[in-house]
Amino acid sequence: MKNIFFQTIKLTVAFLVFFSVFYTLLIFGVAQAAPNRGRGKLITDNGKTYYKNIGQSFTKKGYFNSRPSAVAYNAAGSGGSNKGPSNPEYLAEVQQRIDTLLILNPGIKRSDISADLVTASGSGLDPHISVLAAKMQINRIAKERNLDPAQLNTLIEQHTDKPLLGLFGPHKINVLELNIALDKVK
Repeated sequence: MKNIFFQTIKLTVAFLVFFSVFYTLLIFGVAQAAPNRGRGKLITDNGKTYYKNIGQSFTKKGYFNSRPSAVAYNAAGSGGSNKGPSNPEYLAEVQQRIDTLLILNPGIKRSDISADLVTASGSGLDPHISVLAAKMQINRIAKERNLDPAQLNTLIEQHTDKPLLGLFGPHKINVLELNIALDKVK
């Protein structure tokens, strides 16, 4: 019994040292070889720096709205709400988002609402929306900014990321990049 106890302690210390020191240094070294040295993808616009791969909140009428966040866009607390589709609190939250979306975007039918505009992603920080979600917002933004909807359609097409190798994943749009480009449209 005594031998097993000491072996367990030795193994615990060995794993503690390996995973807290060596593994951490290995991952840090790999990150240093990555683009931007493991600091994420950054976008600088008008003197401000943003993380391209972390969802941001856009609530002004003249911007494309982001996907809702279960963590209030706080990257330190990434995660979903863990509420299932039968949870009354979750259903009330989604219903409130649908109602808000219908008020802000008149002319959209409830049945045409893209799910990614009313439900949060698993991480709560998804920086992308679907092409359908972006197109649903064109009329509101065109009216607010006094732009031709065709200009916004072109902007959406220019900022649509294609699936990996043309096969894996959906067409998607980074909302931050799209809104930065939108600010440059005259």
